[in-house]
Amino acid sequence: MRNNKKSFILLGIALALILIGSLVASMFNNAGGDVDVSRIYFETERGELSGLLYKPDGADEQARPTLIATHGYLNSGEMQDAQAIEMAKRGYVVLALDQYDHGHSTNTQEKPIPFFSFWPQAIYDAVQYMYEQDYVLKDEAGNGIIAVSGHSMGGFSSTHAVMLDEVDFQTSGIRKIHSSLTMGSDYQWVKTLGYTDEQINDSYGPRPSGKIAGIYDEFFFNAEAAAAGQSVVKKDYVSTPEGLGFLGGLESAQAGEVYEVDGGMRVIYQPNETHPWNHFSQTSTAYAIDFYDMAFEEYGDVVTIGEDGQSWMWKEWFSFVALIGFFLLFIPVIRLLTQLPFFNWVMTKRPSDLAGPQTPGEKVTGWVLLIVGALYPALFFTALYSGDDTLMRLLRQISMITIALSAIILIAGFVKGAAKNVKLGAGLVLLVSIVQYIYLREQDRFLATTEWFGAPTVNPIAYWAINVAIVTLLILIGYHFVSRQQRGARFADYGLKAGIKTIVAAFATAVVAILIGYGILYLVDAVFKVDFRLWTLAVKTFEDQHVWALFRYAPLFFIYYFIVGLSVNINTASERYNGWKGYGISILHFIGGLLLYLAYHYGLLFITGTAGYPAESLSSIIVIGLVPALTIAAIFNRYFYRRTGNVYVGAFLNTILLTLITLANTALYTVI
Repeated sequence: MRNNKKSFILLGIALALILIGSLVASMFNNAGGDVDVSRIYFETERGELSGLLYKPDGADEQARPTLIATHGYLNSGEMQDAQAIEMAKRGYVVLALDQYDHGHSTNTQEKPIPFFSFWPQAIYDAVQYMYEQDYVLKDEAGNGIIAVSGHSMGGFSSTHAVMLDEVDFQTSGIRKIHSSLTMGSDYQWVKTLGYTDEQINDSYGPRPSGKIAGIYDEFFFNAEAAAAGQSVVKKDYVSTPEGLGFLGGLESAQAGEVYEVDGGMRVIYQPNETHPWNHFSQTSTAYAIDFYDMAFEEYGDVVTIGEDGQSWMWKEWFSFVALIGFFLLFIPVIRLLTQLPFFNWVMTKRPSDLAGPQTPGEKVTGWVLLIVGALYPALFFTALYSGDDTLMRLLRQISMITIALSAIILIAGFVKGAAKNVKLGAGLVLLVSIVQYIYLREQDRFLATTEWFGAPTVNPIAYWAINVAIVTLLILIGYHFVSRQQRGARFADYGLKAGIKTIVAAFATAVVAILIGYGILYLVDAVFKVDFRLWTLAVKTFEDQHVWALFRYAPLFFIYYFIVGLSVNINTASERYNGWKGYGISILHFIGGLLLYLAYHYGLLFITGTAGYPAESLSSIIVIGLVPALTIAAIFNRYFYRRTGNVYVGAFLNTILLTLITLANTALYTVI
């Protein structure tokens, strides 16, 4: 009863955080009730687009200037919260759009080159739909008073939408797009469609047009660096030929200064920000507000012009409060579930704390293994995620050396009649090393996006995770047979011992807990139209295709969470790691190397102007997202191991929950 009381208290705190966070976040999201926020779906020639529609009070009686804002690769419309909230409360209609095969949108057409099925038509298809809505303002000539805006891939889509609109204007005499503002994108990918800089710049015509070009953007705004494959460097887009061409072919220009070109106004803003930073920036949001004030100045009778102050950050912070409550929820829910029949099968006797290293040699070995285990995921992230040839060759060579040494030890053990544990350890290392070598050699196959594995950035993460698990398993085997076993440790002491009933109950417990958690999320979405998030870490609702993808990806990630979780439990099993110290060490196991990677990479970028890994743009951003996710995994792994006495609840929970979160926040498509 005492334990249940604590569980109910934790449950109450979690639910209170979710309720209060969601309620207050919704108040800032809908401007205190002055803006109606709803999710809409509409059919197009290419599939179904979805987005969050922000419609201010009175828009049905008086049509409004409208903003269609969209996200970049792997994100969703919610990443446009800042623009959506700030412009909607100023009286604009806003559609925060999910591009094809992102978020809640789907593309049903064939995709011979899938990346080019996401963005070329997405914004313009949304423009066609919004132009027909009565609440969207048109001028006396029928021109749409619609701004298009996008970040990264959304910027490509916005730019191409302007070009398509200008082509239509030549025959219809109507421009449906009034103005455009892109963030974190240049012409690099639009030109792959066959356009030149001149054609793109001419397409803007008299439309007010702007660009937000972060000085530390990992991808764009320096064509020479991009061509050399070293794009993570400091940028000065306004001084480049492309930037000057956008501003009318000037010889020199200043960031933030407005220039008149072809009867329209053009401007480039240059915040001291990285690519993903644009989403979470009051500076970039202020630039966007200033741009729309300029672009829609003549419509001050229906929208607010010149209003300072931003409130979107409060929505983000209270969504973060709800996010904390969501993750906290799983602790009391599982504690209470495991009090019930069937679910209580998950409880096993927790192994006794193992004695710490006794000799100086064992202590040194333990620290070496800890450091290697923490650093390996980061040191070889670029190789395993991006396929760096030099590092992949090194990994294969190390694998071959491990195979050779373990084979020699195994053969010598049989010849000299070595102890059984020596031969068993060498045999296991040999077997796992062979698996690793094959896995390394087949990298291209495992990284390929297929009809079965249709999430292009999840594939390299899964490949990295499984390789980390293999190396961790090798370390675990070696440490056990060289050190732990001699002091009486058995595999059962690591939380592995469990019957079929326990494993099934553990799986069911994780599934039911996740259903409860997501049931609350769907209720919050229905009532408040917000999700749980902070910046790029978000728990959001999903579609059927994400569930089917979960079935395919979960077994891969289970390998990682099970083996790495097991290793962490082994290395924190002694009595000296009780309490918060154990959680700290567990977290360092999961993310310590990744934190050092980010500090080195971005530290050099901000200090010297060139990143630690200047060729690693997307992969480094992925690492940023991995850090909070793996921190949560580390906490769940240790807590539920110590609570249940085995590794299974934590492994199943981390696998299903974090894989689903990942899939709902990325691109997901089927190759036809």
